[in-house]
Amino acid sequence: MAIAPFESSDSNRHAQPLKFARQAVFDEPLLLERGGRLPQISVAYETYGRLNAEKTNAVLICHALSGDSHVARHQADDDPGWWDIVVGPARPIDTDRYFVICPNVLGGCRGTTGPNSLNPQSGRPYGADFPVITVGDIVAVQRRLVDHLGIDRLLAVVGGSLGGHMVLHWATRHPDRLAGAVPIATSACLTSQALAFDVVGRNAILRDPDFQAGQYYGTGRAPLVGLAIARMLGHITYLSREGMMEKFDAQRFKPRLVRSEFETKFSVGSYLAHQGDRFGERFDANSYLALSMAMDLFDLGYTRERLAAAIRAARCRWLLMSFTSDWLFLPFQSQEIVDALVAAGQPVSYCNIQSRCGHDAFLLPDDLPVYGELIRAFLANLDGRPIYTLPAANPADAETAALSPTSIFHSRHRLDYDKIVELIPPGASVLDLGCGTGRLLARLAARGHKRLVGIEWNEQSVVHGLRRGLDVVQADLNQGLAAFQDGQFDIVVLSQTLQTVTDVERLIGEMLRIGARSIVSFPNMAYRDHRRRLKQGRAPQIGAEEGHRWYNTPNVRFLSLADFEEFCAEKGIAIHQIVALDTHAGCRVDGEPNLNANVVIAVMSK
Repeated sequence: MAIAPFESSDSNRHAQPLKFARQAVFDEPLLLERGGRLPQISVAYETYGRLNAEKTNAVLICHALSGDSHVARHQADDDPGWWDIVVGPARPIDTDRYFVICPNVLGGCRGTTGPNSLNPQSGRPYGADFPVITVGDIVAVQRRLVDHLGIDRLLAVVGGSLGGHMVLHWATRHPDRLAGAVPIATSACLTSQALAFDVVGRNAILRDPDFQAGQYYGTGRAPLVGLAIARMLGHITYLSREGMMEKFDAQRFKPRLVRSEFETKFSVGSYLAHQGDRFGERFDANSYLALSMAMDLFDLGYTRERLAAAIRAARCRWLLMSFTSDWLFLPFQSQEIVDALVAAGQPVSYCNIQSRCGHDAFLLPDDLPVYGELIRAFLANLDGRPIYTLPAANPADAETAALSPTSIFHSRHRLDYDKIVELIPPGASVLDLGCGTGRLLARLAARGHKRLVGIEWNEQSVVHGLRRGLDVVQADLNQGLAAFQDGQFDIVVLSQTLQTVTDVERLIGEMLRIGARSIVSFPNMAYRDHRRRLKQGRAPQIGAEEGHRWYNTPNVRFLSLADFEEFCAEKGIAIHQIVALDTHAGCRVDGEPNLNANVVIAVMSK
């Protein structure tokens, strides 16, 4: 597929007047977190859709450093928005369903009070006199706007990068004002490496001869060279190694035709020159300084203890997303927030999305089928209308959507689920490891269980789990479950996944630590049909219904009921009940289970 020469997340952004932007003016002074005050605040914002009578369907979108209020088109002939692929009728943030608000942030340059605004005390632009602002100050202004619109509680706050910092601040500092938080490709604070890039970018602006100590407005000269260099440097961090190789390597010595004072000898150079020059057409250097500094000062909790303390204040439901190739806001930083939420027992879903697009992935269409559908499902859960649910009258759940490759018996009735549900006390809290698309948890939810969490590795299965209204965290069971607290759940379930686990002893130990009781189901390799195949000199086919053969099976363990009982005896694990099943015959097995059962369920504790 041909790649457009200058295509980027900036492609749809422009310096044209925002035809649909509205203005809210607040005369009450804003006292800033790091000292100083702004005597008056003006906010440019745009809204989409309609606020319902109960005022419960409002979604606030927080833009990244260089964004503005124009998140999407308002009509067919409108200019493109920076997130048209996500916001609009029938889009993941559906403006036929939600009332969407997107304000330009404090310190910006697209209509909200910022360095290029008139200082009422001097009658000229603030310039370098604009005070240092923080993410907290930005959110304080957003809160004034939400109050101005008559909204007491937002359905959700959504934002990526710097916008994700705003989401985190909303959720932890104003917990009663939102039902859901969606921080995307963000962090509790910047890494020193990310901060270093910002430091260099700001120095490029400050050392530009045309910066004029920040008072360049009206002089006919502006620090466009410094701003362009800052943007080029920043733009590199928004991309990924894989994406840059794909975009530039084949044409490395064939630069795009572009007029620029910057070096354009290589294709990547001409691309960066174009992005840097174009950025100066629509953005103000002083705003870049103010907003990059606000991002660098953000610190929800540099240490695990401080982050945990901050997270405890939240009262909302969470969806976090990161991208595997993002090296500006690395996935481990989102994982740290998720771990803090898990430890605090807060309702959270998370997915680290496989992507080649780097930090900009959440602004590009490449991975929209995953991140867009996660957002759609999450918002539907918040307003009480999951995309699909399991009716209580249909416990068998014949839904045949794509399932996790680490679970067998994908599309047919799960007899072991029937028995596991019977073994779980009504109302018990349940952690389901390797939950697939959430079929078991959905049955428990239909029965009235309130505290249900799924762990799943396959990202499409995470999407399906959210569509059911569940909280699902993407995680590799082989990496352990350290974020969960001792005794955090009544029941921990591992159904038809034990055979795929590499470190069985560690995982079983974690299950017994986290749950008062653990329930494990697994295929019994001593089953008579498996023995028959072995006598024929053939490998037993576990999960053959899904097309798995010996060379492509996800199963790495081939254990029998007798093996499992011996393991538990050696480790001092109490087995309270064994349920042996012949799923081919659709019945429970009473006699000689190690021979006649193909699936075994065990209830255990320490």
